[in-house]
Amino acid sequence: MQPGFLARERQKCAQLLLLALHARTQTFPGCVVFFLLIRYSCLMRNIRVCVAYDGTDFVGWQRQSSGRSVQEVLEDALAGIHKHPLRIYGAGRTDSGVHAAGQVFNFYSDLETIPARRYASALNRLLPPDIRALDSREAGESFNARRDACLREYRYYLYPGRLVPPWLRRYSWGTELAGLGEMNGMASFLTGAHDFTSFAAVGDTNPAKVKEVFSAAFYPESPFVVFRITGRAFLWRMVRNIVGAITRLARDGAPAGVFRDILRARESLHAGMTAPARGLFLHKVLYEDDRRNMY
Repeated sequence: MQPGFLARERQKCAQLLLLALHARTQTFPGCVVFFLLIRYSCLMRNIRVCVAYDGTDFVGWQRQSSGRSVQEVLEDALAGIHKHPLRIYGAGRTDSGVHAAGQVFNFYSDLETIPARRYASALNRLLPPDIRALDSREAGESFNARRDACLREYRYYLYPGRLVPPWLRRYSWGTELAGLGEMNGMASFLTGAHDFTSFAAVGDTNPAKVKEVFSAAFYPESPFVVFRITGRAFLWRMVRNIVGAITRLARDGAPAGVFRDILRARESLHAGMTAPARGLFLHKVLYEDDRRNMY
């Protein structure tokens, strides 16, 4: 392919689309306009990027009317590279204060000069220190980081005791904990497909409250106790509500069946305390091609 070929073809499509929009439908039927739109999109590369960030100073992933969001900072950096605005599509909408070790997003690029694998380093030259691009690659034209994710893994970091060392306080929750056996006895009820209304955020209007959890367990990772949970998708604040409920119930000596009854109650006010955002990490997001490459 000759240098500049994609740019020239995009320019031709753009000119024809402008003509179509200003002409009568008899001159440019709807099917022709549709074809031009498809043709234009096929001349752009779909880039997949994995990023990590410290969520402390962000209002969350999603762009907001006010406040600093991860999406906004990334889109601004990409606009600096492309010299025009563009939109990114993230795998998970982390809340304010929630961190990520392996968030994934995709965007469509009309640049030919940057190889897909070099977008990570190009972004890092423009990003602030609390966001780093870890990897970039070209994806299929229909790939969507949110829609195509087949597994999301979250980890919540608990520090046993309330006196948390200053260098750990932004990334963990210090609280008194029961034994691993008691907490894992409750976590065992989470696996499988359930209606998680009891652990949805108050005000969550998402009607699809049934989610499938692939695995859920607490394990030691000195100096922390970590709660690891995997599934295809989660409700807003679901993981933090689960952590808050299990730690409180186990510490109070409640039998595991009490947690099971809360899950089955399907009432959002049953769960109780929400764990703070600072201990939660979106650890990784996997797609079908990632799974195939693992075996």
